Amino acid sequence: MPHALIKMYRGRTTEQKQRLAAAITGCVASIAKCEEKFMSVAVEEIAPEAWAGEVYRPDILEKEETLLYDILNA
Repeated sequence: MPHALIKMYRGRTTEQKQRLAAAITGCVASIAKCEEKFMSVAVEEIAPEAWAGEVYRPDILEKEETLLYDILNA
């Protein structure tokens, strides 16, 4: 079932990441009409200097057709 991958800058605590995963799990399960036990959430921490090459270019610019919300272009 749904798997969410969150990529963000380093520096959040384990507790913050767990709270984020719990919130995402609840929202996705509610909207996608699936049980939370079938959800998975992963967090990849990216160094700021690597963001353009590891996230922005491959996940945003090169996959524009899959992008549902882009804060920079909202």
